[in-house]
Amino acid sequence: QVQVVESGGGLVQPGGSLKLSCVASGSIATINYIHWYRQAPGKQREWLARITSGGIATHADFLKGRFTISRDNARNTVYLQMNSLKPEDTAVYYCKAQIFTVQTMRYDDYWGQGTQVTVSS
Repeated sequence: QVQVVESGGGLVQPGGSLKLSCVASGSIATINYIHWYRQAPGKQREWLARITSGGIATHADFLKGRFTISRDNARNTVYLQMNSLKPEDTAVYYCKAQIFTVQTMRYDDYWGQGTQVTVSS
């Protein structure tokens, strides 16, 4: 069984920073891509960034360099460093990991439960 758990969310003032973590655990053989998404109230889930097993990162253009994804393969952990936060960044942030397990002998996507980020003064 595989679990993906996000953490690090909270309340932050505009202009502040937060670092989110996403940890995968369980019967994991290998992890390929890991993505970060977010969903604001009343809006569709939007893609933010992804990182490969080799550490190649891609970010959504609209972030304009404010967010950075990184990865620690030894800890099965991905991070999202968020700087210069704005009220419109308020959302639930999710990660999605593409994980290969011995039980299934294939890659499947696993989502976490999300972590709330609120940007407000």
